[in-house]
Amino acid sequence: MAFESLGDRLSGIFKKLKGHGKVSEKDVKAAMREIKLALLEADVNYKVVKDFEKTVYEKAIGSEVLESLTPGQQIIKIVRDELTVLMGGENAKLSVSSKPPTVIMMVGLNGAGKTTTTAKLGGLLKKQGKRPLLVGCDVYRPAAIKQLEVVGGQLGIPVLARYDEQDPVKIAKDAVATCDISLYDTVILDTAGRLHVNEELMDELERMKDAVSPTEILLVVDAMTGQDAVHVAEGFNEKLGVTGIVMTKLDGDTRGGAALSVRQVTGCPIKFVGMGEKLTDLEVFYPDRMASRILGMGDVLTLIDKAQEAFDEKQAEELEAKLMEDRFDLNDFLEQMEKVSKMGSMKQILGMLPGVNASALENAEIDEGKTKRTAAIIKSMTPKERRNPKIINFSRKKRIAAGSGTTVTEVNTLLKSFEAMQKMMKQFKDPKKLKRMGFKF
Repeated sequence: MAFESLGDRLSGIFKKLKGHGKVSEKDVKAAMREIKLALLEADVNYKVVKDFEKTVYEKAIGSEVLESLTPGQQIIKIVRDELTVLMGGENAKLSVSSKPPTVIMMVGLNGAGKTTTTAKLGGLLKKQGKRPLLVGCDVYRPAAIKQLEVVGGQLGIPVLARYDEQDPVKIAKDAVATCDISLYDTVILDTAGRLHVNEELMDELERMKDAVSPTEILLVVDAMTGQDAVHVAEGFNEKLGVTGIVMTKLDGDTRGGAALSVRQVTGCPIKFVGMGEKLTDLEVFYPDRMASRILGMGDVLTLIDKAQEAFDEKQAEELEAKLMEDRFDLNDFLEQMEKVSKMGSMKQILGMLPGVNASALENAEIDEGKTKRTAAIIKSMTPKERRNPKIINFSRKKRIAAGSGTTVTEVNTLLKSFEAMQKMMKQFKDPKKLKRMGFKF
């Protein structure tokens, strides 16, 4: 999980601080030494760490902190605020052209996940009501354009694939020039990468930039490459004037040094982060929310955003009516379960809750496959069985288990859980029972 090792170290440091009734300047110095080491071990740029240490120390030894009733908490707030500033302060929004189409150039090295991220960004913009067109401009990597077609197709986004043209600059120029703005308001160009920053790559990208005048140039970097990602960002920014960064594989980087360094070193804001392998696992980057995650304060706002994306307001009202009228069946149960799974893995969801220890989740036995097995069991039932599970006798259970690749025991467990849930829902319908349970109206 992102920032896991850094978060654990900082939590330990702050636990010591909060254990003191009063905090002296000596205590602050000792804590800052540990914070400095924790940041360096997380692969944060040395100069960035030095500046961060100096700023936090100067604010932490102020009289309003040392003489307060909760100095430990005050220092945690200072660290949180400075981490937020370090990562950009405010959310950097994607620029939109006043005259359609908005043109976005996706650039970066091979292996950073540029093509998949291009499709993910298209999917995110589509959810926001945009009409994106993906354009395959990587004519060098075998099957790169085909890959874009596949991932674009999975998200229902049109892809312009020019197998007849080998000049990527011409492909980009033609795509923008002939774009039907009544169909598409955003053009996303998936450009070619290289194994390292070189003159040939940069010359091509500069020519493309001159040809299409992009609204945004987004650099895709792999968070797991640490400070190499920062150096790559410096190189691209120097030549192209990068307008934003998309950091991929942040969920796999337990240190997070690149995310904490790149904004300060290059001046380029992080606009999006990849938090998983699914095509929906691209998040808008909020520095304040990420700072809260690092310090174990959770990220409830992002969790709410994910829930709002997954659950439609009208469907929620229909579900409420079904619950009140005792019409909630296994079809509804399956639908809600699938919506929750769209929000991410259970570990990701739990990791956004305040106070949940990231390292403890790593060792927790969370059976992510159980949701798939439950869905398989319900899908192996007939429509009549889903509406009325009481008719499912032993022979039906055997058939359902065989059809879903599970066991009769697992089928029984699901049915008993569903029955218990229905009984609980009935209690919440009866005001008298709620009063007996201690609820007040």
